[in-house]
Amino acid sequence: MTSQPTMTKADSGPGSPGDPGTGLQAGLKNRHLSMIAIGGVIGAGLFVGSSSGIATAGPGILLSYALVGTLVVLVMRMLGEMSAANPTSGSFSAHADRALGPWAGFSIGWLYWFFWVVVLAVEATAGAAILEGWIPAVPQWAWALIVMVVLTATNLASVGSYGEFEFWFAGIKVVAIAAFIVVGGLAVFGLLPGVDSDQAGLANLTEHGGFLPNGPGAILTGVLLVVFSFMGSEIPTLAAGESEDPQRAVTKATNSIIWRIAVFYLGSIFVVVALLPWDSQSIIDKGSYVAALDSLGIANAGQIMNFIVLTSVLSCLNSGLYTASRMAFSLGQRGDAPKAFARTTGRGVPRTAILVSVVFGFVAVFFNYKFPDSVFLFLVNSSGAVALFVWLVICFSQLRMRKIIKAEAPEKLVVRMWLYPYLTWAAAALIVFVLGYMLTDTEHNGRTTVLLSLLVAAIVLVVAVVKQRIAGGRRGEAEAVPADTAAKS
Repeated sequence: MTSQPTMTKADSGPGSPGDPGTGLQAGLKNRHLSMIAIGGVIGAGLFVGSSSGIATAGPGILLSYALVGTLVVLVMRMLGEMSAANPTSGSFSAHADRALGPWAGFSIGWLYWFFWVVVLAVEATAGAAILEGWIPAVPQWAWALIVMVVLTATNLASVGSYGEFEFWFAGIKVVAIAAFIVVGGLAVFGLLPGVDSDQAGLANLTEHGGFLPNGPGAILTGVLLVVFSFMGSEIPTLAAGESEDPQRAVTKATNSIIWRIAVFYLGSIFVVVALLPWDSQSIIDKGSYVAALDSLGIANAGQIMNFIVLTSVLSCLNSGLYTASRMAFSLGQRGDAPKAFARTTGRGVPRTAILVSVVFGFVAVFFNYKFPDSVFLFLVNSSGAVALFVWLVICFSQLRMRKIIKAEAPEKLVVRMWLYPYLTWAAAALIVFVLGYMLTDTEHNGRTTVLLSLLVAAIVLVVAVVKQRIAGGRRGEAEAVPADTAAKS
């Protein structure tokens, strides 16, 4: 059995305000965590990436979202079980460290950090493009710099500042998508006053080639296109470590994941494919949500959606920087990163971890502008399958961690994975299947993404194994010295 890593203030509770270096502090309020949990599952990818999925699978994209949504619910249930029993800033990386070994915690922690610093560059560029469209006098690179600097300052101020910004960012997303579902749903059933859309109706789900116009195989292709828009569901389990009641926060976030995915993903996509024929050219030209709003005759639909997408981008940036820095903090705490990463300010902020993460984000932004089709494309593709790697590690960690928790502290099993271990194995098998199917996908870059991600994962894994062996050798030498001394005496 792998021993439990030494608990620090970051894991066991908040430090005293104003006491430098005591660890992370409980600066997130219940309303912050509630909105982070609700809004965290709504990524910018839902707004900007759904059009390609609809064009590929038709109305059957609903099954793609339902399949991935079910997988996310299962993975979050596993993660919730482990995190409710041991809330920690390292979340699944810390759990993997204990359940599978230091090599697993090191590998998945650094891969996850790498994923989010690349996301910082992607989202900063996307946000800058929107802002430049509104204020062309400021160049795009300057907008990217401004956005990154502002959100870095927010994260450096305190965890409460991050929580407050995310509360409003996520709140705007939630209100916007809820309004879209209500207005669009009324239009679908012909109940929206003042709107007479000749295209809207449930017939759009079965006409124009049927519910699966491109065949059942398109469902799996749709899975590949939508799976990465769910990344971020795990953020509440990382943020819970900085709340006043981590166990309650994790339990609440885990239990609410089902309705969040059902309403925000399946509900909004259902409205889109019911308002417009799936093969409408406007879905490709304008984007699915803008096209849907346009079909209702809503003025300035494009600008409204740009504002919502910008809010989602800023939310993703804000949470991405927070998540990357907390993972770096946890790695430093466990000796898998420089010790400076685990140092905090008097406000409980891991300043070095934040600054290092944002520096790599800035470097990635630079590559995006200077080498978009080479270096940056490599970065994006090589981090693309990390979400699936993380979910797979969570599955295997939970299989082992359940036994550890039951043996040491069964009363901590306040959240339990359903039908353990069968559903855990089923989820792991589905993830492996999706990865395998991606290897057959050359049209949407799936094969390249998996191969490059596996290459980076292999490199990180080799470093982890070498590090563990070196550490083991040093421990052996240290234990041998007292033994030799005793023999001589």
